[in-house]
Amino acid sequence: MNTAAALKTAEAKPLQFPIPANVYAETVVSVKHYTDRLFAFRITRPQSLRFRSGEFVMIGLPNAEKPVYRAYSVASPSWDDEVEFFSIKVPDGPLTSELQKIVPGDTVLMRQKSTGTLVLDALTPGKRLFMISTGTGIAPFASLLRDPDTYERYEHVFLTHTCRDVAELTYGQELVANLESDPLIGELTHGRVTLYNSTTREESERMGRITALISSGKFFSDLGIDKLDPETDRIMICGSMHMLKDVKELAESLGFVEGSLHEPGTFVVERAFVG
Repeated sequence: MNTAAALKTAEAKPLQFPIPANVYAETVVSVKHYTDRLFAFRITRPQSLRFRSGEFVMIGLPNAEKPVYRAYSVASPSWDDEVEFFSIKVPDGPLTSELQKIVPGDTVLMRQKSTGTLVLDALTPGKRLFMISTGTGIAPFASLLRDPDTYERYEHVFLTHTCRDVAELTYGQELVANLESDPLIGELTHGRVTLYNSTTREESERMGRITALISSGKFFSDLGIDKLDPETDRIMICGSMHMLKDVKELAESLGFVEGSLHEPGTFVVERAFVG
């Protein structure tokens, strides 16, 4: 793991291509590489940017006349004065092959509209909130876990994070470990957030896909909690397409109903996801 130095100057590097119209051009503030597959970075926040915690935006690089944009969940909460992202590295990816090379001072493009289904308003009221994630699908939950509104609506939050290797779990572990020391939400989170990690390739304390762990009952016995109940529980899902499909089917088999901003329900799925 290595961290690029935080930006010490407000001046961004000169650009080779002009900035497209109706796009924010923001400066990279810091970069942290977790593994050869995962990294996080923070950029300056446009004064006019408004978003709900859990939403995503389209980002790109000013490295072409017509830049490539991809959907990225905002990992920082809606109140943060910077914008954070957690990204996978794809060697031949149209965007991530270059995005993984950014350093403080570089420019990242961001379209002005934010959207997404992983927002609290898309769920009906409940007591327990389960955030199910794989890989960089943890990003929108990093935003929601740092939002005071989450703790006003739910008594307890369970975050699951499944990756191939142990080192890939570090981002989520740091996220949860830092919650109680957060000056804004620290007191709200005390004893109310549980992280449940598992790996699918490298040997670890807990192995297996989250769907298998839930279906077998091991997830509930490990945590000493009651099984999922649509009367009291709400579920948010973000990650690989295979996991989304399996957890969605599992939730529906238990009587959960998919929600949206127009018609809130008992679970929501984010499909516009990189990684």
